[in-house]
Amino acid sequence: MVKLFLCGDVMTGRGIDQILGAPCNPALCEPWVKDARDYVALAERANGPIPRGAPPGYVWGEALALLEEERPDLRIVNLETAVTTSAARAPKGINYRMSPANAACLTAARLDCCVLANNHVLDWGMRGLEETLDTLHGAGLRTAGAGRDAAEAAAPATLEVAGQGRVLVFAWGLESSGVPAGWAAGEQRPGVNFLPDVSGASAERVCAHILSRKRAGDFAVVSLHWGPNWGYAVEREQRAFAHRLIDASAADLVHGHSSHHPGALEIHRERLILYGCGDFLNDYEGIEGHESYRPELTLMYFATLEPGGALRELALRPMRLRRFRLERASPTDAAWLAGTLRRVSGRGFERARLR
Repeated sequence: MVKLFLCGDVMTGRGIDQILGAPCNPALCEPWVKDARDYVALAERANGPIPRGAPPGYVWGEALALLEEERPDLRIVNLETAVTTSAARAPKGINYRMSPANAACLTAARLDCCVLANNHVLDWGMRGLEETLDTLHGAGLRTAGAGRDAAEAAAPATLEVAGQGRVLVFAWGLESSGVPAGWAAGEQRPGVNFLPDVSGASAERVCAHILSRKRAGDFAVVSLHWGPNWGYAVEREQRAFAHRLIDASAADLVHGHSSHHPGALEIHRERLILYGCGDFLNDYEGIEGHESYRPELTLMYFATLEPGGALRELALRPMRLRRFRLERASPTDAAWLAGTLRRVSGRGFERARLR
């Protein structure tokens, strides 16, 4: 068996970068905000003072103790920020970056794999992506979903679990989440492992790619940055795509993200599908709008897989982001999350344990 920790978007750029020990230049070119420190001030107006020069583990807060309590074999996140000092800003309006000097923020949580197939990893150009890869690999972190060329972007992160075999993490970024088609990695061009849609033909290509690399005894995690930021609906085509990956014995777990709040989960043929894991760390605190989704609430997903890939156990640990730091959700907040997931997931939520 293997036990995996998964979460949604880890967005340690912009305001979060500014509270750590060695931040980037805070200048922004957003329509309304021109200085990343303004996001810190906004969060402080909402919930109180945030330390400057915070230690690397500050933002993970109480999640660090829960990780030690749960003792997962591997820790997998979607890192939705460039780790670079590049000034080659992509003309897209919202650009995330964290200083490479703050990379200890990621190693403080003892992460194993950072998925990079998302719509912010190239916010600071190809040089920014290359510096991100250099920084993460230099820190001992594996990556999936982006690379210096198409072959590296498509290659899975291969993670060994002593006595249990290999976990392969494959990752794709889809246009539906805002990944530009022009960001696709090429034969000699850095970029993202891009997937234009969730059609049957795309599913066949994805399955063939996975099965060409998956060996007997391997566990395959398929990480997908897909869909809109807000809303609980799962499109019929999206559900069919996830089912095809499992039906073909390609995916043992589908790790979906892009939504700013936790969404539906499903168990199909004893395999776990997380359609939207929600943001795990961000600097959105104090921003008005979408309050009904409770975006300050998030989840730690702990999935234990049997040999062969079937789900044995799914434990959910509810968290709340306050003052750019994760803390345990209150019983009232946890009950709200449980009720929401039960409503949007239906029977898929029956196997989950919220604790």
